[in-house]
Amino acid sequence: MTKILMVCLGNICRSPLAEGILRSKLPTKDYFIDSAGTGNYHTGSAPDKRSIDIAKTFGLNISNQKARQFKVSDFDNFDYIYVMDDSNYENVIALARNENDINKVQLILNEAYPNENLNVPDPYYGGTDGFKNVYLMLDEACNNIAKKLT
Repeated sequence: MTKILMVCLGNICRSPLAEGILRSKLPTKDYFIDSAGTGNYHTGSAPDKRSIDIAKTFGLNISNQKARQFKVSDFDNFDYIYVMDDSNYENVIALARNENDINKVQLILNEAYPNENLNVPDPYYGGTDGFKNVYLMLDEACNNIAKKLT
């Protein structure tokens, strides 16, 4: 089974969306998708209501997800670790123990825009349009991840 982890700051906006989107595109018998945050601000909380709402608009239910913090053991438990922005990348890489750990970590938008190192903007302080834009960005990246893996 291939295991994929999506990571953002608080694990309530971007990474839950990425988890839900990719989960909808890959067979659950062959792929395990999870998400985490680099911070522990929202541990145990459901995704932001705006993430839940935009996912629902596109036919996905992410309301049962619970936020958790990224931990070093995630390097052992996951084959791919996709981060949403440069800050997440630096925070995750800071916990890496070796080159193998580092090689698992990638900026998710490089799947849609190779080698451009673009960030998924954090929609937390923006309006609902920000959540829709983030959803569309992540959907494109997840389409490419799913194509690459299947």
